[in-house]
Amino acid sequence: MRYVTPRVPLRPAISALPAYVPGARVPVGAAAFKLSSNENHFPPLPSVQAAIIDAASDVNRYPDMFATELTEALAADLTAGLSLEALAADGPITPEQVVVGNGSVAVLAHILEAVVDAGDEVVYPWRSFEAYPIVVSVAGGTSVPVPLAAAGGLDLPAMAAAVTDRTRVVMVCTPNNPTGSAITHTALEEFLAQVPTDVLVIVDEAYLEFVRMDDPVDGLAALADHPNVVVLRTFSKAYGLAGLRVGYAVARPRLAAGIRSATTPFGVSHIAQRAAVASLRAKTELLARVETIVAERARMAAALREQGWDVPDAQANFLWLELGARTAARAAEATAAGVIVRPFAGEGMRVSVGEPEATDLFVKIAAGWR
Repeated sequence: MRYVTPRVPLRPAISALPAYVPGARVPVGAAAFKLSSNENHFPPLPSVQAAIIDAASDVNRYPDMFATELTEALAADLTAGLSLEALAADGPITPEQVVVGNGSVAVLAHILEAVVDAGDEVVYPWRSFEAYPIVVSVAGGTSVPVPLAAAGGLDLPAMAAAVTDRTRVVMVCTPNNPTGSAITHTALEEFLAQVPTDVLVIVDEAYLEFVRMDDPVDGLAALADHPNVVVLRTFSKAYGLAGLRVGYAVARPRLAAGIRSATTPFGVSHIAQRAAVASLRAKTELLARVETIVAERARMAAALREQGWDVPDAQANFLWLELGARTAARAAEATAAGVIVRPFAGEGMRVSVGEPEATDLFVKIAAGWR
C-alpha cells in the first residue's frame, strides 16, 4: 500500500484569501505607457537620488529599527502643517505618535494586528483598495464591505449603519482607490460622531497631496478631535518612492505604541529611510511636481468628458471609467495600442495620470470606444 504523506494545512482564512492583483508591467522589450499602478512618473529628484546612492554603502548594516531620524522629521513636517489654532489647542505632533513601516499596506496590517481579534468585524467601502479584504482576513477579522454610493463615492451613512457591537475597525479611504472620489471634512466629522469611541477609524490618505476640492479632509484635525482616529499615509505616490516602500501612521501615543509593537523589526530599509528624509527636505520641489500631475489629471478628465464619458470627480492621481462587462476587452485593446491600464473585471478601468504623451494616446484610444 502506498503511503500518502499528509499535507500541512493552511489556515482557512489564508486559503480563502482573494488575490492581490498588481498593475500590469510593461513586457520586456515592449514599448508602452504604464498607467496601471498609480505611480508617480517622475524619477526621484537629484538630491533624493544622491541620498539613495550614499545610503547604499551602508547596506551591510541593519537599519535603525525605530527609524528615529525619519519619525522625528515626519513629526516636524506634520507639525509645520498644523494651523495656529490646532497647534495652540493640541500642541505639536511628536515622534511618539508616528509609526513607519514597509509601505502603507504593511502599516495597515500592523494596525489591524494590534487591535483586531479573531471574529472582530472590520467595515470598509467596496470597491476600494484591494488590500483591505486581504489584511482583514490575515488579521483574523471579518470583512464587512459596504457598497459605494453614486459616482464611486463612499456611502458614509451606510458605513455608519454597518457598525455593530462586533465592529472593531472602520476604514475610510479618501480619495478612494480606484474611483478617485473624496469625501469632505464635514462629512467625515458627521460620520465620526456616529461611530462609538472604542471603534478605531483609519483615515487612509494615500493620495492626500493630490486633493483639490472645497472642505478637504484634514486627517490630523480629525485625529486631534477624536482619539479613536489613526491617519495612514505613504511616500509612494506624491513623493515617488513606490519602489522603496515607506508608509506611516499617525495616532495617539498609546495607540501608536501598540502598533509599533506589532511592526516587523527593521521593516524599513536604511536606503528607504534616507530617501524619505531627503524627500521631506525637498518637499517644495516635489509638490511642484504634484501640481503638474494635478493639471494633467484635469486635462485628461476634460478630454474624456468632451467625448461623452461620465468621469467621476477624481481627487487622486488617476481617473475611473465605468465600463461594466466591456472592461476586460477594452483594457486588452488599450494594451495592444500602447497604454497599460488597470481593469477591474465587470466594473471599470482605472487609468493613472502619467506623461502628457500617455494622456494623448489614451484619450485617442478612448475616443474609439465611443
